[in-house]
Amino acid sequence: MDTAVQALGLTKRYGATTALAGLDLEVQRGEVFGLIGPNGAGKTTVMRLLLDIIRPTAGSATVLGHDPREGGSALRRRIGYLPGELRLEGRTTAGELLRHFGRLSGGVAKGTIEGIAERLGLDLARHVGKLSKGNKQKVGLVQAFMHEPELLILDEPTSGLDPLVQQEFLSLVRDAKARGQTVFLSSHVLSEIEQAADRVGVLHRGELIRLGGVEELRAGRQRRLRATVRSQPGLRAALESMGRVRGLSLVERDGEVALTLSFEGDLDMLVKTLARFEVLDLLLEEQVLEDAVIDMYRNEAS
Repeated sequence: MDTAVQALGLTKRYGATTALAGLDLEVQRGEVFGLIGPNGAGKTTVMRLLLDIIRPTAGSATVLGHDPREGGSALRRRIGYLPGELRLEGRTTAGELLRHFGRLSGGVAKGTIEGIAERLGLDLARHVGKLSKGNKQKVGLVQAFMHEPELLILDEPTSGLDPLVQQEFLSLVRDAKARGQTVFLSSHVLSEIEQAADRVGVLHRGELIRLGGVEELRAGRQRRLRATVRSQPGLRAALESMGRVRGLSLVERDGEVALTLSFEGDLDMLVKTLARFEVLDLLLEEQVLEDAVIDMYRNEAS
């Protein structure tokens, strides 16, 4: 696949503060890429650099084959952008504003604005100044998607949206991917990234600390086990011998042992160890992406 976005040593400093430190990144055409990180990690900085809203202190970027500093309006028409802090004011209606945006972006197919608005539950007849935060966010989403751009750059796209609309947003992303569009999004809603993204980058204090598919980020994940086992000698020793066992608790009553533990490592080893005992009940909980990322932040901070 061709590269849609490339960053080489991309750096942004504000005086003594480094907002982004030497980012190296490639996003392929047709890929959904998720950028996650806490507030201040540098997510918005990356997006603004890619759009030439701000200029880098060092390094370079290429967007759809062009330097964003030189691409001008022709490049911007190929991109759909939703900023993290969307500000919409005025007496015009949502529909009138979107049609104006459509003309600026080079034209929109008939019925597209209305179709996306209906999916998101946006009333196009409402005046922009009277819209709630969530409805303004819907306007922002419609203007980003409506001209079917080659690249979508979406900063916290579901901010202020209710859960049903968030799911419709994910459907829009899947539709965009099916058309071959590239989606570069950031989010604090990690379950959203988990459902939408092909690959994920984790930013922490301006540095990319992890990069890979969702499953790769879970590769070192912990699993939490709850089980009831027939009381037999050697159970504790067998579990401890596996290594990477945390929070082991064994409570014995009436010839049965209720055990809980957190386990990181080879699942096959865990199954074979438990198979040596009479298992009466078993629940294995897999760590979700959010927990895996939180563990990464803790490790970086320690």
